This record gives sequence, C-alpha cells and structure tokens, in this order.
Amino acid sequence: MALSKSIIRQSHFLGTKVRNLRKRNHLTMEDLSARCIRINPEYAPSVSYLSMIERGKRVPSIEMLKVIAQVFQKDPNWFLDDQPEAVDITPNKGTRGGITGMALEPGFLFSEEILQIAIPEMLSQTGISGRQFAQLLIRAHQESLKNHFPDLERAAENIGQKQLNLTVEDLIDIAHHLGLSIHWFSEASTEVKDELGLAANRLVTSYFEPPGSIYLNELMKPFPTRIKYDLAVYIGHNILHSKEGCKTVLSIGHTNSWEENSAEQATYDINSIDMLQAWRDFESSFFAGALLCPKVPFRQLLDRNGYEISVHEKVGVSPSVAMRRMTAVSPYPYWHYFDAYGEGKLKAVYRGNGIPLPWGNMRKVKDPCQHWAVFRQLASPQSGSSAQISLLNVGDEPRIYCCESVNVIDPAGNSRVLCAGIDLNPALEAQGWNALDIATSLKEACISGGGAAKIPKPIHQRLTTIAKILNINWIERGITKEAQLICSRGGVCPRKPNCYQSASTE
Repeated sequence: MALSKSIIRQSHFLGTKVRNLRKRNHLTMEDLSARCIRINPEYAPSVSYLSMIERGKRVPSIEMLKVIAQVFQKDPNWFLDDQPEAVDITPNKGTRGGITGMALEPGFLFSEEILQIAIPEMLSQTGISGRQFAQLLIRAHQESLKNHFPDLERAAENIGQKQLNLTVEDLIDIAHHLGLSIHWFSEASTEVKDELGLAANRLVTSYFEPPGSIYLNELMKPFPTRIKYDLAVYIGHNILHSKEGCKTVLSIGHTNSWEENSAEQATYDINSIDMLQAWRDFESSFFAGALLCPKVPFRQLLDRNGYEISVHEKVGVSPSVAMRRMTAVSPYPYWHYFDAYGEGKLKAVYRGNGIPLPWGNMRKVKDPCQHWAVFRQLASPQSGSSAQISLLNVGDEPRIYCCESVNVIDPAGNSRVLCAGIDLNPALEAQGWNALDIATSLKEACISGGGAAKIPKPIHQRLTTIAKILNINWIERGITKEAQLICSRGGVCPRKPNCYQSASTE
C-alpha cells in the first residue's frame, strides 16, 4: 500500500509504536537520531523532535517516517496501522537469557551462620580457592548488572574528559598530576603453571611501590596498548581507592592480571580482606576500560564501524579491551565475552546473556564440545576474525548465538582466542517473531545435516534484518556460513551421532 500524502489521520498509535520499537531494540533517542542521520541527514529527526513524535505531539513527514522505518527494517505502513500493539513490547528487564538463579529454600539452611560454615568446607572439598570464589561472586554481580557501573564510568570520564585515543604520554601526564611517578625496569618472561596445571609464559608488565611509584617493564615499549592499560589501572586505583590496598604486580599469562603469591592461591579460606581486594581490582580494571574507551564516544565509534573488532586500532587499545567494552557500552544488553588461553582455561568470562560456559576455568572438563567458535579457533588458528552462528540448548530451549572470534599472541608469546558474542533470541522476540520456533527450526536443520547446516532462507532473511537493526556487521558474515550445533558438555551432545559416542567407536 502506498503511503498517503497526509498521515495525520493514520497516526494515532505511531508515536507509541516508535517508542516501543526503539525501547525493545535498546536504543536511546540519541542512538535513533544518530542512526537516522547516517541514513538521510536531510530528513532525520532531532532528539527533541523524536521525543515529540513519541509523545504524540508531532507527526513525522512521509520522508522522515521512511528514514525511521529503514532503521528498524519495517514497512512504513506498519507505523500507520490504526491498531495498537496487542501487548507491551518493551523487553522484560528481568530476562537473563540462560542465567537462572536458585531459590534459597528452605531458608534455615541458607542462613548467614550456616553459609559461613558450609562455603569454606565446599571450597576445600572441591579444590576451589578463595580467590576463585571471590571472582565468581564478582562475575555474578557484574552479569546481574549487565556490565553497567555508571559510577565507575563517571569517575573515568571526569579524569579523561571522554577523550578517545589517549596516548601513553597523556596517561603519564595524568599519573604525574595525581602525584604518581613513573620508572622503568627490565624483566624477561618465565614459564609458570596455573591452578589447572596448564603451562604458559608469565610476564610481569608493571608493579607499584607505595606511596606512589609505578614501574613499567621496558619489554612493554613495543606494546603501547598494554602500557596504557596498566597506567589506566593504577590511575583507577588511585582515584577510587587512594592507592589503598593496591597490589604490587600486574602480569600477563594464564594467571589473572593481578598477581598473587602461591600461598594465597592455594588457600581455600574466604578472607574478607581478600574479597575486598578482589572487588577493588575489578573496579580498577573496569575504570581502565572506561578511561581508554569512554562510553558515549566509543559507542558512537562502534556504531559507525558496525561493531568490528578492528575498531580497537582506531582507539589505540588492545582487542581485549575493545571487546570487553563492547559488552558495556552497547545498547543491546545480551552479550558474552571469553578470553581463552587453551582448552579448559578461560582467563576472563562475562555472560550477560546467560550463555553456559564451554568449559570451566576452575577445573578441567573431560568432554568439552569441540564446535564452539572459541574452541575451533584454538584448534585451528587463523588470521583475522571469524564469525559463527551457533545453536545451543539452554535448559530445554534452543537459543541462537552469534559470535566473532580472533586469535592473538600476547606480549609474553602466549596464544589466545578472544570471543565476543550475543544472544539473538531477544532480538528476534523484539521484532514480534517467535524466537523459540525459529531456533527450533534451525536446530532441526543442523541435526539433519549432521551437526551443521546452511541457514534456511526464511531464517536467513530474519537474521539479516536483526543484523541491520543491531548494526553488527559480523552477524551478516556469520549467517553466510553453516550454523553449528554446540552443547555445554559432550554428555548432552545433540548431534546424531553424539560426538563422543562416534569418537569412542572409531
């Protein structure tokens, strides 16, 4: 149906539809206005005009409506339908993808007194250190907040003035302004084993000596992105905690960035001071990312570049910093991020979309799924990044994920795979489509194809629409390849025959 030259009498619910469509795609009015400007600056609405459209105070011109419709991949006539949406289409903020909590019942067994006794015993019997447990608690808190820490963002913005591409010299100037002095030392890497017994090169990149001396490893001079990160972390500790409790060593390797001595790593006790220190370390690391990639400018840069991993080069940060910041600044909240050093070792994990872990980082898994993108990249390293569409059962329901992975070599010489991805089910539901039916259909196609299949045309078209709405280029690259069936463990492999069954019969 052609658009009428006068849409005033057909726009009773237009503002409501624009508002609900914007919200269910997790866009601010600033985001939507910016997207419209890139499509057609002449007819793009300003933020204030968008606000009036959504409140029914203004009716857009036909040309403006076409621009808005293009952002959401809708027919302009969809907005003119005089029937309102049947249900409130704003996403449920409580949706957590695959993350589900447990009821702490019966309550008397979960009292503070009982947990204080039971948790240390559990850690001792399972071989989980107090440090690992602290990190698990912090990660759960981080994921429950979808990586949103506005107080840390503001603190970083006050220091960096929302400036992108800070140089090493800029950060040294900030450190000097805070009363920190910079010195250099030289120390080569050494081979160490982590708590899983995996060997890797460990390289001390910097350390701090009270009351205000930062020592940087001269071997890092060819790696300015790492120098900038270390400086930003120490600046964060100074700003947030006045250097209180600042640990002395930052390093790279299989261990966490904040190095601890072996005695601390081996203990199964839960020490409140160690818990507090772990939290301060997390805050300082998050601050560093926010300082180097301030939220609004970095989000705008990502949007202009379709969330390509290569955007890290334009900001002067490492791929890992850029990819972690994607999960924090994107208006779409259903992200995950893995930093893998080898089979069975995830150095960094974020699962705001609730995706199960491909393997644990506290103990080795005997039957990891071979078809996760991060596993495939470890087994067969490649240059450049690679996208993959995956089907994974979470609970009893299949979910569609898309991720982009990249192989990197860290300054210590360790091979790593960085992976950022999103859960596509909420995006499909946001368009009024039945994500469960779509995921089930794609899963059945993969099972029929022996575990992988070309994405059927109707699903391909819908995922293309999602890619354009989210403005993420690597989704479009992923759907040109076969979708892969993956699982959380080999014991629940949905492939026919089961991967581990077929391996055992060979």
